[in-house]
Amino acid sequence: MATIVNTAEEAVKPIQSGQQIWVHSMAATPSLLLDALVEHAAPLNNVSLLQLHLENAEMLTASYAKGHIRARCFFASHATRDMINQGVADYVPMMLSDIPRSIRTGEQPVDVALIQVSPPDQHGLCSLGVSVEVTPAACESAQTIIAHVNPQMPRSHGDGFIHWRDIDVAFEKSMPIPLVSQPPANEVAQRIGQHTAELIKDRDCLQLGIGAIPEAILEKLSHLKDIGIHTEMFSDGVVDLVEKGVINNHFKTNHAGRLVAGFVMGSQRVYDFIDDNPEVALLDIEYVNSLQSIIRNRQVVSVNSALQIDLTGQVCADSIGSDIYSGVGGQLDFVLGANLSDDGRSIIALPSTAAGGTISRIVPVLTSGAGVVTPRANVHYIVTEYGVATLRGKSLIERARALIAIAHPDHRDGLERWLKKSFPG
Repeated sequence: MATIVNTAEEAVKPIQSGQQIWVHSMAATPSLLLDALVEHAAPLNNVSLLQLHLENAEMLTASYAKGHIRARCFFASHATRDMINQGVADYVPMMLSDIPRSIRTGEQPVDVALIQVSPPDQHGLCSLGVSVEVTPAACESAQTIIAHVNPQMPRSHGDGFIHWRDIDVAFEKSMPIPLVSQPPANEVAQRIGQHTAELIKDRDCLQLGIGAIPEAILEKLSHLKDIGIHTEMFSDGVVDLVEKGVINNHFKTNHAGRLVAGFVMGSQRVYDFIDDNPEVALLDIEYVNSLQSIIRNRQVVSVNSALQIDLTGQVCADSIGSDIYSGVGGQLDFVLGANLSDDGRSIIALPSTAAGGTISRIVPVLTSGAGVVTPRANVHYIVTEYGVATLRGKSLIERARALIAIAHPDHRDGLERWLKKSFPG
């Protein structure tokens, strides 16, 4: 049974030097507990924070956290990106589906879990709310669970329940869940959305992320019917299509009739949508992203993005050169799942340029140090604002020509010159 304290400062007192701390991630980031931990850790050493993307975690950059707290990131966020690239935080490249298993087996040990939950119901069950992801594995493994009980946390159905008796220390404070808004899609995103939407058909089961391009794609699907969702996460555009009847999950063979994800981020509308909604199942990401789970559905269509793609089809999605930008995440999980699903399709959708058009994202070879998240053998479609390149089953020269055709016109000549030099025949 949880010991109830009055403040976050009291809640984090059990944390000691040398401990491995899992931090509930995404929009469920327990920022009040992190604020308190930074203060509490001032006399401590070698406290490690295991985490995915964190919202409202800028306190970790405080100078006095260095040397006392070290972030161990499976995904870089705004708060940790510079720390990783400066060498004061660690990046662990792992497929998202592997992270819960690595915690459960002790490969990535967890001593304490910092979580944010809804108040307990009449059965004593709290909910991890908007973000289930890896956190059930961390709670199973941790010796100590410290919870911020937030009455504004939605109660989601699925794997995110934790009993009050399993929480060691808790404090309650009502505060809004972080909202993530997307600016209106620009012309580039709209064109990418249109090209990608043309690859999607009735009864497809979709995996998409968050951002202008996924939202633009969803906006173009209103003419379809019987769409299913089995995805790592979703945002506002999915709710729009549920309300229009386009997404109904009727023809899924795995969790028919239910929308499956690992976490959600978006507007208050998204959080209200999942609150006590039995048609939405937020499940352990080891299951959501497992190949066995994904391929039980037919017509899986994965839509992911990239930072850079070379002319053979290698996809870099976690770094800009050797500088870490994001993480491996679940891209390869779903790329492989879509490849193995009956009538599945894998799509990488990205703008053709960066830095105001001065840099081509389609390049002859990846920048030195760039990480390959998706191997070229597993890429099916690449989409930019200039069209669709089909790479599956194509030779290196055929791939290069297809990719040059969808590169920005300002950069095609340079790519053509490289191709002629490398393949003079």
